[in-house]
Amino acid sequence: MGDLTHIDTAGKARMVDVGGKAETSRRARASGYIRMAPGTLDAIQRNQLEKGDVLAVARIAGIMAAKRTAELVPLCHPLALDDVQVRIEPDPALPGLRVEAEASTVGRTGVEMEAMVGVMVTLVTVYDMAKAHDRGMVISDVRLEEKSGGKSGLWKRG
Repeated sequence: MGDLTHIDTAGKARMVDVGGKAETSRRARASGYIRMAPGTLDAIQRNQLEKGDVLAVARIAGIMAAKRTAELVPLCHPLALDDVQVRIEPDPALPGLRVEAEASTVGRTGVEMEAMVGVMVTLVTVYDMAKAHDRGMVISDVRLEEKSGGKSGLWKRG
């Protein structure tokens, strides 16, 4: 496993010093989904829930969250993101919504956490906006799908 990068010599948590790392183009994509009753999915797709346009609000929430990841995850570096994209697709087979977030930057550290936080907040926002209709929704399988850039290069889920 090698040296623990987020622990100092006294065993205390610390932020990793990335100052000596080269700036490279970095990209990460994460995904997750939320299962719900078929009627809830139908109401979301027809924009008929009391709180308004669930998909538009959730997409914006995910983008905003990705941009603020360092405020939410204690040892993350604040990053100037070049782009964040959030895609929400209905999946009647779940039934529910599949969410994918992609973040990119040119920098010294990766954007995996930004992509994952984007997915999580998108999903939680869907839940918040539709909970009056369906409290039994389940958020599941939030995960990194791929990342590129930096010393470790390309990684893809197998």
